[in-house]
Amino acid sequence: MWVLLACGSALFAGLTSILAKQGIRTTDSTVAMALRTVVVLVGAWAMVLVVGSQDGLAHLDARSTGLLVLSGLTTGASWLCYFKALQLGSVSKVVPFDKLSTVLTVLLALILLGERVSAVGALGIVLMTAGTLLMLDADDLRGLPRALREGGGWLAHAVGSALFAALTAVLSKAGIVGVDSTLGTAIRTGVVLVMAWALVALSGRLREARRVPRDELGLILASGAATCASWLCYHRALQDGPASVVVPIDKLSVLVTVAFSVLVLREALSRRYLAGLTLLVGGTLAMLA
Repeated sequence: MWVLLACGSALFAGLTSILAKQGIRTTDSTVAMALRTVVVLVGAWAMVLVVGSQDGLAHLDARSTGLLVLSGLTTGASWLCYFKALQLGSVSKVVPFDKLSTVLTVLLALILLGERVSAVGALGIVLMTAGTLLMLDADDLRGLPRALREGGGWLAHAVGSALFAALTAVLSKAGIVGVDSTLGTAIRTGVVLVMAWALVALSGRLREARRVPRDELGLILASGAATCASWLCYHRALQDGPASVVVPIDKLSVLVTVAFSVLVLREALSRRYLAGLTLLVGGTLAMLA
């Protein structure tokens, strides 16, 4: 049963990006993120109640609370960049950068936390980086330095998404101890919700949030529900099965996303892209070995 749940986690995680992409055809990405975060927040606190970790609220100290808030802000920044990248670029190109955050997390942990990486882990970093670069077109690669300098386009936002996601992981590792992961996720999601709606208000898009086309609103909310379903399957699979198997299966959600990007969005994949995808998957599995 836990194998099916792990596969369900990967399936729903893969569907999230596809649903979001379809939901932001005309809707601003920040507005869409604010709307879907409402659903994600409900799901996150439902998970807290399911596992019974709500009592941990009474034991939060000032340091852990501050780090949770800070990690919530970096999570929000990552989501903002990710959905903006999705709106501007193709799903099959944006999603691999989400996996590249794993590489950045390891590098930041080496630099900031003094952690070590095994030879197999180092090989995984190389494979994931090479795979991600191969999945980019030659023009994208040539334009990468300029995109980073100017901070525009889907590529710059995708890189920002990966960087902020890595910072979130390092902040959590650095000092959020004694806090159940589901409770930490729920608190971070609450911070993201406040941050997203504050940005919507400051940008004068509150009226736009009330006028989102019904079909796009349904897809945006469905992407939030897919995120919740992925979390639910993932945590239940971890409860019943070995993490050494569950985690790699969940990480393979990139295959689900790419498959749906071809079948649903009709995005074309080159041989170079497929070679890069193979390296990315191989590197992911190597880092989890």
